Amino acid sequence: QVQLVESGGGLVHTGGSLRLSCTLSGNGVNIWAMGWYRQAPGKQRELVATITSATAEGMTNYADFVKGRFTISRDNAKTTIYLQMNDLRPSDTAVYYCNAIIDSGLAGWGQGAQVTVSS
Repeated sequence: QVQLVESGGGLVHTGGSLRLSCTLSGNGVNIWAMGWYRQAPGKQRELVATITSATAEGMTNYADFVKGRFTISRDNAKTTIYLQMNDLRPSDTAVYYCNAIIDSGLAGWGQGAQVTVSS
């Protein structure tokens, strides 16, 4: 059974930074890519950033609204990803989730990490 666990959320002021972590656990799981999503109150869940597993560095992709502020990375085992969030804005307030593309499709959602940015 595949499980995703996010951590690292919190409350910061505008301009502050936070780092989120997400670990995927499961036996014999082949991970193609992992990514971060977020869902603000009353809004649909949206993609924030992705990173592939195909190369040592991983190919990354970002939503326009976080380019230049957020950085996605992963560990060498390719089962943990991080999201370094700098220059946070109140509009970044949301529950942040990670997910992964595995052989059977999307791995499923974790419990999420609350990020709150005060003005």
